[in-house]
Amino acid sequence: MRRIRVLHCPQTVGGNSPTLARAEREIGVDSWAVAFQRSPFGYKPDEVLWTDVDNLLIRETKRWQLMWRALRDFDIIHFNFGQSIMPHRILRTPKNRLRYSIIWQAYRLYAHLLELRDLPLLKSAGKGIVVTYQGDDARQGDFCLANFEINHATEVEPGYYSAESDAHKRRRISRFAEYADRIYALNPDLLNMLPPQAKFLPYSHVDLKNWQLLDGSKPGPVPVVLHAPSHRGGKGTRFVLDAISRLKAEGVALEFLLVEGVSQTEARRMYQRADILVDQLLTGWYGGVAVEMMALGKPVICYIRKDDLRFVPEQIRKDLPIINATPTTFYDVLREWITVRKHELPELGQRSRAYVETWHDPMKIAAKLKAEYETILQAKSPSTEKL
Repeated sequence: MRRIRVLHCPQTVGGNSPTLARAEREIGVDSWAVAFQRSPFGYKPDEVLWTDVDNLLIRETKRWQLMWRALRDFDIIHFNFGQSIMPHRILRTPKNRLRYSIIWQAYRLYAHLLELRDLPLLKSAGKGIVVTYQGDDARQGDFCLANFEINHATEVEPGYYSAESDAHKRRRISRFAEYADRIYALNPDLLNMLPPQAKFLPYSHVDLKNWQLLDGSKPGPVPVVLHAPSHRGGKGTRFVLDAISRLKAEGVALEFLLVEGVSQTEARRMYQRADILVDQLLTGWYGGVAVEMMALGKPVICYIRKDDLRFVPEQIRKDLPIINATPTTFYDVLREWITVRKHELPELGQRSRAYVETWHDPMKIAAKLKAEYETILQAKSPSTEKL
């Protein structure tokens, strides 16, 4: 019986695909995670395609070599961050609009002509196609502004979203919808912008063997509040900083840790010191750092958009240990939890760890996906039942 061969590519966003590939290997799937570039955050795929010294020609040669390997060596191609192997069209932005070199313009045309052209080729070759969306690969500023009372499109810098980028994302989503056998989203708000067949898939980037529950002793006399924004506007950091300043001015005892621009090792040391995490206050769901903190037994404050909960399983809704807060309510919520309810933090941390074990265990998610891979291949050819 031949094992299913799965290629995860082309990004390591949030460390999701490398951890998932390792978990799939542990349950008998020949999975391999490839990223085009080395992650600035230290996430380690099985293979990094490009080196820092590779020129454009070498990089594109390696891209086409990966395309050949996908056709020759794998049964399922599991794309992540809404991208495929072919180059991503380069949109004009304030940062690149002045780059008028012949080589630059030629590459823009090349990428425009080839974007997502690998999807019909892979489909015709009988490959299963899966895509996972993770955030701004699907999220559109115009949709968020029109449909969400609370959203981060009002807080990000000009040009972060544009009419052109929003329309481009919709075209890419439509293209994947035409060819993909399965479409997943790690954040439920994205399912408002994805086709009806798309499904919610929990984060799978935390290997629970490496993220052990910490001692659930009571917080010290000065509770430690942590915030780790990957993008201040997107996370609603100004609301966090305003509330922290107000609490300190009122004499409320607390220590505040702002985690930015540090190594993974240093970030994790700071996570271990914290009593509570403030995640995002605008997007409507918790992020990867929240899963890491919950795995350590740390409670999380975050904005959960109630309307988006229809996209997640009912039991997740029942089990969800997140302390819900909006930009308007955050000050009061944080004050309550670090003063009169501080004694409840350890028990909520225990519930948070249990939640991660139930819903974010990579082994459980890998088992679910293995069954999906098998279903995809069986539907393509009766002969795959012998795999």
